Amino acid sequence: MHLPTPDSIRQKRNELGLTQSELAKRAGVSQPLIARIEAGDVDPRLSALKRIFAAFDESENESQVVARNIMNTMVISISAEEPVDAAVKIMEENDISQIPVVENGVPIGSISEETIVRSMTDKKAMEVSKMKIRDLMGDTFPVISPGTHVKVVSHLLETTPAVIVLESGQIAGVVTKHDLMKLLRG
Repeated sequence: MHLPTPDSIRQKRNELGLTQSELAKRAGVSQPLIARIEAGDVDPRLSALKRIFAAFDESENESQVVARNIMNTMVISISAEEPVDAAVKIMEENDISQIPVVENGVPIGSISEETIVRSMTDKKAMEVSKMKIRDLMGDTFPVISPGTHVKVVSHLLETTPAVIVLESGQIAGVVTKHDLMKLLRG
């Protein structure tokens, strides 16, 4: 059996990129206690060590979450030549608010409820519904690899409703804000 040393605890915390305060919060102990343990000024109780190592385990598990773990592999897409009302129907049937626009397996743009609604401010609904998606679509969603860390995905989703996961040049999945929020359920 290997007993942790103050140096090994500090090293593990640093490897995981945790501050003393972050580790203390996760372990349910005070930051000064973490500092004293790492300095070797105090022999911690076994219960405190168990909580610290449980916090380490939790942090390690979080650091291993990548796009592949949270993506939807059933990607619903639409062609740029389809009419806008076809996109609306797909969104309603699948309870989604945006769709990647794909041609020959390559993402070329996106269409969203927001874009459609915005276009209706200066055009009639029937006029918009018959427009081609190509005439209304926005930029393509950002493209990432399956191994992209969840923190990068989270950062991208701050400014876009979805990201596309590409593997070997093919669309492998999509990650939305909703998919990311599922991580909160543990």
